[in-house]
Amino acid sequence: MPGTERTRVRRKAKRGSLDTELIYSILDEALFCHVGFIDEGGYPVVIPTIHARQGNTLYLHGSPASHMLRTLATGAEVCVTVTLLDALVLARSVFNHSMNYRSVVIFGTPRLVEGDEKLTALQAVTDHTVPGRWDDARQPSESELNATTVVAIPLDEASAKVRNGPVVDDDEDYSLPIWAGLIPVSTVYREPVPDERLHPGVATPGYVENYRRG
Repeated sequence: MPGTERTRVRRKAKRGSLDTELIYSILDEALFCHVGFIDEGGYPVVIPTIHARQGNTLYLHGSPASHMLRTLATGAEVCVTVTLLDALVLARSVFNHSMNYRSVVIFGTPRLVEGDEKLTALQAVTDHTVPGRWDDARQPSESELNATTVVAIPLDEASAKVRNGPVVDDDEDYSLPIWAGLIPVSTVYREPVPDERLHPGVATPGYVENYRRG
């Protein structure tokens, strides 16, 4: 992606990347993002929300009553972030403790989504959360579509920052008799819990079974 002054990584610059595929992969793996914007009152707000990527576009959705979406629909500038935590990094010194992570920061101006693109965006959000769910569930009614706001943010100004490696200690600390290493971190899906009003004989979908198998 083209670099800008806003996407240039200053702290630990060697961890920064403008690689498009890396940015896409982090966005696609993350289940939610944080959206930062300046409220009409002039104060900063950061809201966690579900997202989905289609091509070079990031979609956000929610109720028309949403404070965030009402502001974004006016074209207010936003900063969107996602972070994936991969490991805790325990060094021999407190100062050198760290984390292995993958993150993306996006700057952009949202636009309101209407028409056929709105349905496409909602499908993307649904399948981003649980792939295959859109085709299996009831489609939105006209009133439900009217009760949903969708905005799109171009991914033209984005960068990634990644730390992925071992402990890095000061040379003199390697001789200390202190345990050091990585504690890997991952998201674990537990046994699916059927709804208590599920019709008898309704089989568990294959995409849910995939979560059961981990």
